[in-house]
Amino acid sequence: MNHSHPQLEVLTGPVPGVVDIDGIPVSYLASWVRQPRAVVVALHGGGTNSTYFDCPTQPRLSLLRTGAALGFTVIGLDRPGYGASLGHAEQLADPARRVDLARAALDRLLAARPRGAGVFLMAHSAGSELAIRMAADARGRELLGLEIAGTGRQHHPGFSARFVEPGEAEVRPAARRRAHMRDLLWGPSRLYPPEVFEGDAISAASPAYEWEARGWVEEFPELAARVRIPVQFSLGDHELVWRPGAAGLADIAALFTASPRVRCNEQPNSGHNLSLGYAARAYHLKVLSFAEECAVSREGEAAAPPQEGRAG
Repeated sequence: MNHSHPQLEVLTGPVPGVVDIDGIPVSYLASWVRQPRAVVVALHGGGTNSTYFDCPTQPRLSLLRTGAALGFTVIGLDRPGYGASLGHAEQLADPARRVDLARAALDRLLAARPRGAGVFLMAHSAGSELAIRMAADARGRELLGLEIAGTGRQHHPGFSARFVEPGEAEVRPAARRRAHMRDLLWGPSRLYPPEVFEGDAISAASPAYEWEARGWVEEFPELAARVRIPVQFSLGDHELVWRPGAAGLADIAALFTASPRVRCNEQPNSGHNLSLGYAARAYHLKVLSFAEECAVSREGEAAAPPQEGRAG
């Protein structure tokens, strides 16, 4: 097995682009490496876009930049119904259609580009729905591995109570209400650079199907049981949306019964949006380390001699 790697050359990045799939434009943000170790495909959560993985004004915290610096091509794909495909959202209500569109976009993007050891899939929050469907699909066995974060089956014990409508005396000005809602979802503001709260760089209109897609958690166990690649599941230690801590991690990890390896990661000093906080680089390095382990495993499988039958 040849473990030598050519000198790293980052071709571009992060740069936006659009690929047309049967009349539906799919937008993306990518950092291309000439001879990548592997390709990391990142799927954002709800109400945002691929810029989520290129933290505004904070290049150290960018997955797209960190991954490329370590030899990975990184593609932040705008999920079907987001970005350039927002106007086609009505055609994408069927989950199978979204899986096919995402796969077709990646096949088109990578058709003439090297994949290294293969494609590693990661997703955040609502993006985990598409990622797990892609991994559970029969074609998902081709993937190197899967990272999902900021999702779950059970909400944080205090999630519903925090969203009770305030009484008249508690009504806040619009700016304060937005900040309050942000803290309820994201976790403590002190965990994030203040720049990520400014402007609309990471905000995006959500397609109509997104609300209905939230019911996918009922399918979570059946889909997870069909995933046959290594899986890492991450939650911030200040997660406020989904059931946190060891119990929340173990609950999801136990669903991947067919996976050869399942790893849990509670990310310190992190809220719900792991790729936007001060700890984003630490989180991304763990994801890329897991992707590297998956690449080594795939290379080992390819180099292993075929098993010979034994005489009875």
